[in-house]
Amino acid sequence: MDRLARLAPGVPALLHYRFATDFRYDLVAGISVAAVALTVAVAYAQLAGFDPVVGLYSSILPLVAYALFGTSRQLMVNPDAATCAMIAAVVAPLAVGDAELYASLAILLTFFTGLFCIAASFLRLGALADFLSKPILVGFLNGVAISILLGQIGKLFGFAIESGRIVPRLLEFIAKLPQTHGPTLAVGVGSFAALFLARRFLPRWPAALITLVVAGIAVAVLKLDEQGVAILGPVPAGLPPLRWPSVPLDYLPALVASAAGLALVLFTSGVLTARSFAAKNHYEIDVDREFAAFGAANIASALSQGFVVTGAASRTAMADSAGGRTQVTGLVTAATIATVLLFLTEPLQYVPIAALGVVLVFSAFSLFDIRTLRDIWKIDRREVGLAVLTMLGVVAVGAINAILIAVGLALVRFVKLTARPHDEVLGKVDGLPGFHSIERHPGAKTFPGLALYRFDGPITFFNAAYFKQRALTVADAAGPELQWFVIDAIPISHIDVTGLYAVRDLRETLEARGVTLILAGRKTEFINWLQEIGLYQPEHEERLFPTLRQALKAYRRETRPVDAPPDEE
Repeated sequence: MDRLARLAPGVPALLHYRFATDFRYDLVAGISVAAVALTVAVAYAQLAGFDPVVGLYSSILPLVAYALFGTSRQLMVNPDAATCAMIAAVVAPLAVGDAELYASLAILLTFFTGLFCIAASFLRLGALADFLSKPILVGFLNGVAISILLGQIGKLFGFAIESGRIVPRLLEFIAKLPQTHGPTLAVGVGSFAALFLARRFLPRWPAALITLVVAGIAVAVLKLDEQGVAILGPVPAGLPPLRWPSVPLDYLPALVASAAGLALVLFTSGVLTARSFAAKNHYEIDVDREFAAFGAANIASALSQGFVVTGAASRTAMADSAGGRTQVTGLVTAATIATVLLFLTEPLQYVPIAALGVVLVFSAFSLFDIRTLRDIWKIDRREVGLAVLTMLGVVAVGAINAILIAVGLALVRFVKLTARPHDEVLGKVDGLPGFHSIERHPGAKTFPGLALYRFDGPITFFNAAYFKQRALTVADAAGPELQWFVIDAIPISHIDVTGLYAVRDLRETLEARGVTLILAGRKTEFINWLQEIGLYQPEHEERLFPTLRQALKAYRRETRPVDAPPDEE
């Protein structure tokens, strides 16, 4: 079972599935997700340049594969607008109008993308996701919520919004308000009412599905499509044929290069969504296994004549808001879509686009998280700024570009924290054991002739000069009576060559003033390290102590007058 869990983490969870307690929630959530995924997949297929039904093909086997190999309980692996746009940008210039070649190129691109994801999992490149902090996760979800809202608002009023940025989109929306299509707006308002009432009075039923069914019946009975209300239109029936694409070898280099880029983009987008919902529901995911799961999902999509898929924020939001508890939600969604493809494509054509927009708007509301932003504000207001920048980035430049911005901000933040870590001078506080910052404890007492200095970070090439400068500043502030300068080595997790030279230069500078440099903490580690690099000398042990307390005792012994009584500690 352990070996199986390492290979396919979802299988043990499915084998131990709590049918009695979880299935009714997963069933409702899965049908609700399918109600949205059916229509969104059709729209995204058109965006990527495919027949609408290909979007549905891409929404069945990938969900099954992710349920077996993924580690997120909520994540829905489905077509995504950004990756669809990337597919069109890569494949269209190569296919040059040949529809058959276009489909084959896209399938092979999807297959290579899956292989790259699996290879990245073996190389443990999932650690890239560790740079995404809690504020970035919250900001990303809030940005996705706003983007979903802005992307659907035009559909509710019966006109298209072409602009891609928040301010131009809002200005275009205001300018087009006189073009509002009355019947479409009526369908939108009616769908809002149906969804609200279903969630209020039928909490155990899939509110999204009820809304779309009611809206579709209204369109069919009242013939609203003849009055200009936009609907999905005909969708061909049947499951996807399984076949291998035929592509000239000349196209392979371009496809492989594009697949590597797509793998990075879809993983970053998908794992960010997975982590956001994992944090929201208080559990952890394994990012390396997520890479492999995305790879398996895309290979499954390629084998079923689909295109590149990733973690879909809107459908994951729907699964979460509908109460989905486990990966079975994805299996129910896949089964529902397959059933519709086999038997229900004809009624699917009557679903109004405005009703779909209403369902997505409701899911966007469930994504927006003000409470966590308030909590972060109480802890560190700068972190709220990072969350807001990420949120605005999603809205302004799109989720994919915003992810790159978020990763860049995270790297800048990491470098800043590491290059300029917090440091402090330590002293004793009455009634508190140990040593504490004299800045945070105004009543802390320092020791005459002794400075206790803590540097909260590694000493490496990009902060070595800063470390030396800060240490000398503390030594200068201690005055001419300073005899020992003690560095708390516990927070210093690593010293590279540049850091070693900085410590040596600090020691020589202090010795020129008659001050002894002492390291307290990690004594055994430092001795072993000096021995490994061939720089160990016996006299080094005189300047190394296991703890700050022992360093203080040694200093007092050395500086105590001969006739003075011993310390009482």
